[in-house]
Amino acid sequence: MSQATTPVELEAKDLPAYCPNPAMPLWSSHPRVFLDFARNGEAKCPYCGTTYRLKPGTVVGHH
Repeated sequence: MSQATTPVELEAKDLPAYCPNPAMPLWSSHPRVFLDFARNGEAKCPYCGTTYRLKPGTVVGHH
């Protein structure tokens, strides 16, 4: 299963989210970038194109 084509689903406990995520192999590493989720609950890594999606009902807290 390719991470670039299948969105990675995240919950509130996974935030703040960043890519590469801990499940990615070391060989595919790139500089860490924190993800900014749009109003639709999705974010895309500018380096590798992995799409991240918040699970339905996930509330993003503000500091």
